Amino acid sequence: MSGAGEARPVRAEDSFDVAAVHEWLAARVDGLAGPPEVRQFPGGASNLTYLLVYPDRELILRRPPAGEKAASAHDMRREYRVQAGLAPIFPYVPPMVALCEDHAILGDDFYVMERIDGLILRGDLPEGMTLEPPRARALSTGLIDRLVELHEVDVEAAGLADLGKGAGYIRRQVEGWSRRLDRSHTPNVPAFTEVRDWLAANQPEEVRICLIHNDFRLDNVLLDPEDDLAVVGILDWEMATLGDPLMELGTTLSYWVQADDDEVFQASRRQPTHLPGMLTRAEVVDHYAERTGTAIPNWTFYEVYGLFRLAVVLQQIYYRYHHGQTHNPAFKDFWMFVGYLESRCRRVIDEGSG
Repeated sequence: MSGAGEARPVRAEDSFDVAAVHEWLAARVDGLAGPPEVRQFPGGASNLTYLLVYPDRELILRRPPAGEKAASAHDMRREYRVQAGLAPIFPYVPPMVALCEDHAILGDDFYVMERIDGLILRGDLPEGMTLEPPRARALSTGLIDRLVELHEVDVEAAGLADLGKGAGYIRRQVEGWSRRLDRSHTPNVPAFTEVRDWLAANQPEEVRICLIHNDFRLDNVLLDPEDDLAVVGILDWEMATLGDPLMELGTTLSYWVQADDDEVFQASRRQPTHLPGMLTRAEVVDHYAERTGTAIPNWTFYEVYGLFRLAVVLQQIYYRYHHGQTHNPAFKDFWMFVGYLESRCRRVIDEGSG
């Protein structure tokens, strides 16, 4: 994980029985003198991530949030299995330590993995850090190259050939995210009726089915500050599946805020993709197409899908806040950005039809 200095004291609502976790872990890992000091990494809108600091070792614990959860989300067993399968053939996953399916310990499944030392870039560069345009371009290009590499993984060799349902992925995603919006809808957000109807009516043929991360973005990767910000780890595999790689690219670019975007989209930025030298969204699409030999005749569908999916993800988080299942103040205004994303989807549709 990123440097221990980024971890913070555990939020009260995200605390757990440290002694119970240590007792369970010590029975599976030799030499753990504890219990450990526990700190929490920022974010936590989806699964929660903690740093376990032992005298001579640092580990990472991942667990679901409290409150009502989508049936297919926050699957710790799946996240653990994906990384364990990838470890021998894909060098960007943390080594797994142990999976706990005994809910008496923490109330949910959770798992522990080794900590990878690296840098996570969030909305703004760390204090004192600069990124000249050539280096920014190399960083963004290298990030997409790692996505290409992931999409080329041999799922049979990784033991993950049964991870998803295969063909029909695009239809299932459009229908599935529509259902999730219905289940998490609150009166202060739009129903996305026009957007959902357009997505249902304009689905392209799948280009192929491969392993996808499904939440691939710059703040989910670890970079080596001593090796020109090379990617050394990819985190947060909870949504990994077998699917269409262009759907993944659309999801990735829904977070890719660039320098000429409007003020509202700029305010949502959580990675420094606005810096001079960073690839634009159009350049990312072109680079991916060139590296993979994939023809992309109409990018509009994938862009709209990515924005719609992001809106539903945020609405699911806001739903928990709206109903008092979490009190993290970072979530209280998510509903406003969900409304913005609906209008952005309609604008992209209109521009793509012009």
